[in-house]
Amino acid sequence: MKISKKAITLNLGLVLMGSAVFAQNLNDAKKAIDAEQYQKATSMLKSLVSSQASNGENYYNLGLVYLKTGYIDSARAVFTKGITADAKNNLNLIGLGEADMLSNNPTSAKTNFDKAIELGKKDYKTYLNVGKAYLAQDKPTDDVSKPDFTNALANITKADELDTKDKDAEVFLALGDAYALQKKNSEALGPYMRVGDVDPTNRRAKTQIGKMYKESRAFPEGEKELQDVIAADPNYGPAYRELGELYLQWSSFGTDQEKAKKGIENYKKYLDLTDKSLESQLRYAQFLFYAKDFQTLEQVATALQVPANSSKAVVVARLKGWAAYENKNYPQALTNMTEFFAKEKDKTKILGNDYLYLGKAQLKAGQDSLAVGNIIEATKIDSNNADALAEAGLALYKAKKYAKSADIYSLAIKYNPNGKGSLTNYYYLGQNRYYESAFLQRDKKPINTAGLVEADSALSHLNKISPEFALAYVTRARIANLLDDKTNPKYASIPYFEKYISLVKPEEVATNKTYLVESYDYLGAFYADKDKAKAVDYLNKSIALDPAGPFATAKLKELQAPAAKGKGK
Repeated sequence: MKISKKAITLNLGLVLMGSAVFAQNLNDAKKAIDAEQYQKATSMLKSLVSSQASNGENYYNLGLVYLKTGYIDSARAVFTKGITADAKNNLNLIGLGEADMLSNNPTSAKTNFDKAIELGKKDYKTYLNVGKAYLAQDKPTDDVSKPDFTNALANITKADELDTKDKDAEVFLALGDAYALQKKNSEALGPYMRVGDVDPTNRRAKTQIGKMYKESRAFPEGEKELQDVIAADPNYGPAYRELGELYLQWSSFGTDQEKAKKGIENYKKYLDLTDKSLESQLRYAQFLFYAKDFQTLEQVATALQVPANSSKAVVVARLKGWAAYENKNYPQALTNMTEFFAKEKDKTKILGNDYLYLGKAQLKAGQDSLAVGNIIEATKIDSNNADALAEAGLALYKAKKYAKSADIYSLAIKYNPNGKGSLTNYYYLGQNRYYESAFLQRDKKPINTAGLVEADSALSHLNKISPEFALAYVTRARIANLLDDKTNPKYASIPYFEKYISLVKPEEVATNKTYLVESYDYLGAFYADKDKAKAVDYLNKSIALDPAGPFATAKLKELQAPAAKGKGK
């Protein structure tokens, strides 16, 4: 059969057009992977595998998507099919090696890498992809898979040497990654900047530069880099993620609420542009916690669908518990935190906040002993949680559980001797010990002498630091009375009552009425047989504040009564 030249030309055109369409689709799939649009990439690559079943690169990229989304077994199956479909292509051998690295099997990985190098030892891309595979890791904090930086750099450097014209930006990107993953940002910066020279459309290198600025706390510089990426490509999700992380850190994790909200907005934009992986949704939930948007956090955490046997179920239970407590949903918080502790078997992964929220929820449920034990654990991990000890102490104080409350305030002082709220802790320690012994005395039981000494020491320290803390002197006077020898009294309380009175300002009299009346009455009684004029003055001041007060009126009447006449006169 004779074939015309025109027909040959037409057929050749169709073949070339098909190649162009294929190349464009594969390139689009790679862009989707880079933008973390894994569902989109998977769909595109499955289509390519179906339509171009003999091209190993399709299988390789599909397998990489499975690795990036945590489906190692699925990736192995795809790589194996790729080897069968395109035996001369070494990419799927490299893919199997990367799967081995993620499975913590470096021996098997090297075997697959060596086979791949044997097939393409003169191609710089072979060494580039092997080097990138040696960098494989599930997550930066994963305890199983660790990058092999030595072999990674050796292979990427070899690729750089073979790529003599420096035409492939991926080589410089891989070099930057190898250093950045080691937190060697200075070494990573140069390669990342070269990426922009070779391929100005590359978004990831500039995003990584913005991320490194953030890690160096150069927030304005990082912000600019990331906003430049977004301006160039508003649909590039990873830039929004890093910008969100930058704002969160810049906000000092929620201290600056305006920046924290910017962090949430940008991270949510990242979620909207990507596949909303469970990991990214959990990170979004953490953003909400730091930004103190607890209502949204509880909604997001409750809506998360996680298999019961997944390690992420533990994290979800944690976030639900934290949010429920902050939203004053205390019974639910206790349920969630109890569930969290039941699920988390590795005690090294329990955070101070976990003990803190469990303890606070237990405190609300009246489980005092359990609550205190967990709050103490929280404080051991992070001394900032001493505030929660003070909170627990105050709850027990209000419940009139004075001895228990004093013990808690003593611990709060131990873990937070000079920080925020510490002076109040000293005061409540004194108050609690006083009330503890006052009620013991009322019930005709031995007072806690050691506790009263501890209380006076705490109040003495308070008055040295804050001499104007007037109420401390009232409590010290009361303690002195309890400790006084009833058969040979020393009246050590007198100077404390007098000091207290001297510190009360005219505008504070109304709010100090009860303590002033107590002080005036006691001093009036003390001076009755020592300095009658002074006694009368104190008693009149007591009556002026409380005309119905029984003691001052009776005592004043007694002092002002005429002296009885002697017999026979």
